[in-house]
Amino acid sequence: MRIFINDIPVRIISQDKPLDHDYFHVEIDAANEKLNRNKLIHHVLINNMTKNQVNELLDSLNKHVWHNLYSITVTSPEFSQIRLYLNSKYKVVKAAGGLVRKNGKILMIYRLKKWDLPKGKMNKNEGAKEGALREVEEECGVKVKMAGKICSTRHTYTMNNKNILKKTNWYVMDCIDDKKMQPQIEEDIEEVKWMSPKEVYHALKDSYHSIGHVFRKYNELGDKKKAQSA
Repeated sequence: MRIFINDIPVRIISQDKPLDHDYFHVEIDAANEKLNRNKLIHHVLINNMTKNQVNELLDSLNKHVWHNLYSITVTSPEFSQIRLYLNSKYKVVKAAGGLVRKNGKILMIYRLKKWDLPKGKMNKNEGAKEGALREVEEECGVKVKMAGKICSTRHTYTMNNKNILKKTNWYVMDCIDDKKMQPQIEEDIEEVKWMSPKEVYHALKDSYHSIGHVFRKYNELGDKKKAQSA
C-alpha cells in the first residue's frame, strides 16, 4: 500500500516482504526507539510499527512541512489491521485521469502552479474508465481513446476539517483529435501543452511526486513490453 501524504510517498508493507536495504539512507526500529523528526531525511525505512504509531506518523506528515524527506517505507506486524484502519480514518473519494499520447509526446496541464496530468472526481454511478475519458476531454478539449490501465494512486488532504483519501485510477490514452484543445479555465487550468520526453522530464521537477510515480509505472509497462518482444 502506497499513500502520498503532503506529496510524500509512504509505503506500508508486511514485515515478510523483501527489501533492498541499500536504497534507504536511514533505518529505524520503531519497537526500540522513538521517532525523531530530525532523523526523517531522504529515503527512510521504519520497521516494526504498530497501528497507533503509523497513525501518529501520518498525522505528523500531514501537519508539518518537511525538507529533504523523499519517501518513507513502513513495515508492520499489524499490516492487515492498518489497511482496515486507514479505510475508516479517511473519507474515500474516487477519481480518474489519463496520460495522453500523440506522436511521441505527452499531454500535460498547468494547474495551481504545478505541471500535472488531467484528472478529476468520478460522477455518481460512473465507471473509472468512463470518468477518466470524460475528465481528460473536459479539462483539455481533446478527443481520446482508451489504451489501458497504468496504476492507481492514493493521496490525502483535508477539506472542511475532514480527512480525505483520494484514490485515482490512471489510464494511458491515445489522442484522436486535438483541434479544439484548450484549458478548462473554471478548473484552474492555465495551460494545456504537448511535451516531448525531455520537456516532461523537466516538468516533473515542478510537479507532484504522485505524478512522477504515474510516469514511472507507465515507463515500466513499456519496458515489460520490450522485454516480452525481445
